[in-house]
Amino acid sequence: VQLQASGGGLVQAGGSLALSCTASGMPFSINAFDWYRQAPGKQRELVAEFRRGGDTTYADFVKGRATVSRDSAKNTMYLHVNSLKPEDTAVYYCRLPWGTDEFWGQGTLVTVSS
Repeated sequence: VQLQASGGGLVQAGGSLALSCTASGMPFSINAFDWYRQAPGKQRELVAEFRRGGDTTYADFVKGRATVSRDSAKNTMYLHVNSLKPEDTAVYYCRLPWGTDEFWGQGTLVTVSS
């Protein structure tokens, strides 16, 4: 399984981002996934979770501003965040848990300018 994330770039504060992560080599459907981020000099942190049945959980710092979704037919996971702040600047990673295994995307950089 390989994950390819895309959609990062330079965004002005107050703008929005739309990240996608497409899985290839999938022997199963996407029922659960996460988005993480890692800001410069900081530890990687969980941004949002999507679980079977469509249950979602968001970190406090994006709650109300973020939405995660998936397109099972395309094996693609999405993260949308609006009202971006400079502190949202980070490399964003998708993660696909499967049993005791996990798969990570390569990360996509989002830079929010003030």
